[in-house]
Amino acid sequence: MQTKNLTKMALCVALCCISANFVFPLPFTPGMVTALTIFLSLAAYILNPRQTFLVVLAYLLLGAAGLPVFAGTGGIGRLVSPAGGFYFAWLIAYPLLSAFKGKSVNFRRYVLMNILIAMPVTYLGGLISMVLILNISALEAATMAVLPFVVGDILKACAAAFMGVKINLALKWE
Repeated sequence: MQTKNLTKMALCVALCCISANFVFPLPFTPGMVTALTIFLSLAAYILNPRQTFLVVLAYLLLGAAGLPVFAGTGGIGRLVSPAGGFYFAWLIAYPLLSAFKGKSVNFRRYVLMNILIAMPVTYLGGLISMVLILNISALEAATMAVLPFVVGDILKACAAAFMGVKINLALKWE
C-alpha cells in the first residue's frame, strides 16, 4: 500500500476512535447515539472497500484489546453485549457503502447509498444481537435497535456525505 493510503486509513481509524466518545445513551435501548457512524461513513466515502474494511476491523480490534474506543469503554464485553451486532455489522455495511458510492463524487448518491445500504445492514446486525441476547421478539428489538436511530442516522449520513464530497473534491484523491 502507498503511504498516502495508509495515512488516510490511519486518520480514519483515529477519527472513529475519537468520535465514538461523543455519545449519549438512550434510556430505552442498550444502543447509544454516537458520532461514530459519521466517520465510518466518511471513511467509506474517501477509501475503497478493502481499505474501509481494514479501518473498521482496526477500530474493532483496538476496542476489543481494551482501549476505550467503544462509546467510552473498551473490551470484548461490548462486542458480545446486546448492542454488539451493530459493531459486527459495520464490517459489512461500510465496505458495501464504499463499493456502491459510485465513481463520481456525488452528495445525493452518497446519502442514498448510506440510507439504502449501510443503515439497513447496521440495523439488521443490532436487531439480531438484541433478539438473541435479550431473548425478545424482532418487533421489540426493532423498537430498541432501529426506530430510535433512524432520523439521527439520516442526518448523520447527510453530514458525512457533505464532508466526503468536500474532502474528495478538495484533495482530488478519488
